[in-house]
Amino acid sequence: MNSEDLIGIIELGNINIKCLIFKIKDNNKSEILSTSITSSAGIHNGVVVNLTKASKAIRSSISIAEKKAEILLKKINVVLEGPEFLSTKFTKYKKINGSKIHKDDIDFLLREAKKQLILNDKKQSIIHIFNHNYVVDGKAFDDEPIGVYADSLSHEMTFITIPKNNLKNINQAFIDCDIEIERLILNTFALGVKLLNNKELKFGSILIDIGFEKTSLGLFKNLALVHSITLPLGINHITKDISKVCSLSLDESVVIRNNIDFSFQNNQNLFDENHYLKNSYFINSSFRKISKNLILNVVKARLDEIFETVKKQIIVPEFNLNSGIGFLLVGGGSQLLNIEKHCEKFFGQRIKKIGENNNEKEKDLEKNFASCLGALKIIKDGWETEAIPETVDKNAKKISFLAKIFRSN
Repeated sequence: MNSEDLIGIIELGNINIKCLIFKIKDNNKSEILSTSITSSAGIHNGVVVNLTKASKAIRSSISIAEKKAEILLKKINVVLEGPEFLSTKFTKYKKINGSKIHKDDIDFLLREAKKQLILNDKKQSIIHIFNHNYVVDGKAFDDEPIGVYADSLSHEMTFITIPKNNLKNINQAFIDCDIEIERLILNTFALGVKLLNNKELKFGSILIDIGFEKTSLGLFKNLALVHSITLPLGINHITKDISKVCSLSLDESVVIRNNIDFSFQNNQNLFDENHYLKNSYFINSSFRKISKNLILNVVKARLDEIFETVKKQIIVPEFNLNSGIGFLLVGGGSQLLNIEKHCEKFFGQRIKKIGENNNEKEKDLEKNFASCLGALKIIKDGWETEAIPETVDKNAKKISFLAKIFRSN
């Protein structure tokens, strides 16, 4: 099998490492050759904290997928998450003086923004650049205004960056596995591409990814990721709150959390007729009276804190909560019973959950591999609003994605 027809994608998470291998057919359609889900080690929130463990875990995941597909990968695309990514906006301006706007004018503004970013923080490496909000003579344009006569052009861009040392450690982990990183992709970007439709991406959508120890947020508009941030709050904080306030073990608290109705309307399965926690939930602890109000108030307080922190991040000019923008809830937290109902009440918007309209097979694949499937679309077809700056001589020998990053930053 020709290696040029193969695409390998690996997602590095705190708990699991997921790997997919695809074959690209003559009609540009893709076929999944193999998948693997293995335990993660040496990686925390997208940062390599133990190089030996990380390399071993990565190699294990790739090897299982390779064995199933009966191929060997030379290169792989990496989907990464974590709070280390920074989202930075720049708006650059150029006088056109009544002439036509050319591609070179847009490229100039891109280079100027990139130059400023590097000067502001030389310890960051650029992973993504998104074009959005062109303004020509004071009028907004969604698409590149090439060929338009104008006096002035301004262009707003969003840069997604990662600390250089983090990138070097990730690169080393794959070098130790004898495999080259072809491209690095932000998890939030990949999720949005896979799970939001073109209308949602065009007119504005908010993706909330509630994970184990963190919540990632992606704001999409005009087919671009205009803002991304990771917040240090997740469903494990709810578990710890239950454990601490109720003096229960973490195992008991997980069971309680997973059985709570997060609409906060119906919780008969948890509490007896006197509104105390049922005896069956005391797995490791001695039975005692723990009131319904105590548990639900603790849980609701933490959940509201997560949503309130998210809300502060989406109060930006591009987004108006009263304009009917879309909300998508994903991640492990989205699987908690009826959590979308409390989310709808909090934000005053309808909340869509992952896999709502799919059959069971598609829902399972989307639930486990949504980021990898979104990354495939980005890699295979490109993305309209993502800008790739010219950092390498076109006549020079082709070099790897990371080599380009290290050379140009």
